[in-house]
Amino acid sequence: MNELTAAPPLSWTEADVPLTARWRSESAGAPAAPLQRADDSLRADVALRRLRAGEALLYLGDFRNARQLLASIERRLETPSKNTRRAEAPNLREAFHRGRARKANSHALLSRLLISLDADYRLRLRHAPDVASACTHAWGPPEGGLTVLPLSELLGLISAEEWRRVGLQIKGLKARLHPHHGVFTPTRGDYPQLVMKAPSPWGKRVFDVGTGTGVLGLLTIERGATSVLATDVEPRAVACANENARAMGYGDRFQAIEADLFPEGRADVVVCNPPWIPATPRTALDRAVYDPDQRLLRRFLTGLSAHLAPDGEGWLILSDLPERLGLRAPDELAEEIARAGLTVVGTLEVAATHPASRDPSDPLHAARAGETTRLFRLQGSR
Repeated sequence: MNELTAAPPLSWTEADVPLTARWRSESAGAPAAPLQRADDSLRADVALRRLRAGEALLYLGDFRNARQLLASIERRLETPSKNTRRAEAPNLREAFHRGRARKANSHALLSRLLISLDADYRLRLRHAPDVASACTHAWGPPEGGLTVLPLSELLGLISAEEWRRVGLQIKGLKARLHPHHGVFTPTRGDYPQLVMKAPSPWGKRVFDVGTGTGVLGLLTIERGATSVLATDVEPRAVACANENARAMGYGDRFQAIEADLFPEGRADVVVCNPPWIPATPRTALDRAVYDPDQRLLRRFLTGLSAHLAPDGEGWLILSDLPERLGLRAPDELAEEIARAGLTVVGTLEVAATHPASRDPSDPLHAARAGETTRLFRLQGSR
């Protein structure tokens, strides 16, 4: 979502001067209590205790110290004390839900460590980097006045701006892919690899449903697709995909539009890598990963036949991690495919290679180590 949390102006005092600012956050509500000032003298233990007490701390010191404070608080949240150490989860499903609950609690606490920007998106801390470009790309031109936001979100903006500047090399694409803020970054190579292994889309018309950066649709063009019409519900993803297509010289063959799932018409190939975890998203970016009650997956399956040309195929790319975590029954996906009147005419698969699959300290390691991502070639009833 590109909408910012609506909130009344925030207020505090600096050098006996009362100040007000707008609140900006895409994942946290505005602080309910007045802002409390914090500076370089604040220790992590004290800061965490104050955050847990419900205070919202506006940092007014050195940027480097602010980052160190945030990192120190994060470490304390990730490592429970001996008195608060939780018993081991009885199964992977429970471990998954406990892990998400811990992350949600940490996110809520960390979102109350705040910083402020001036009217030109300049960071009001000593030794601060220039963040104006990152903020402009994320929010649009400055609107005047001060802005307050969580330090953790600002660091996310800075990271997103670096991805946008440097880009990401995807095997099969002739140029680097440049993600935008708020658009899922395809750092995992499994699903692009599957599109490269799939039957040739040479001369075919392609729909790329939920395009994100445009990576899968652009890969089909690299493999000879005549045209790609891509969709996404997120305007930033639409802009990102179109910008990547133009940069690669495919602006005349690739078009991304804002739409909920399918565009109008039919295509020879409809490719979709939907959110693969059946759970509730907690942030806008979470929606690329979490699909509550598998509603989006079911809608894709039930609507696919109506958007396939004769002998056309839907390429559904999905991880089996939900089955391994006990979040989806082993036969549930096959039953949903059959219920939608679809037939699986072929399957491709790759084993997970992302860092989490090789981290034995991860409570979900037993599931992640065996994770497999599959491309299901689907056809409608004839």
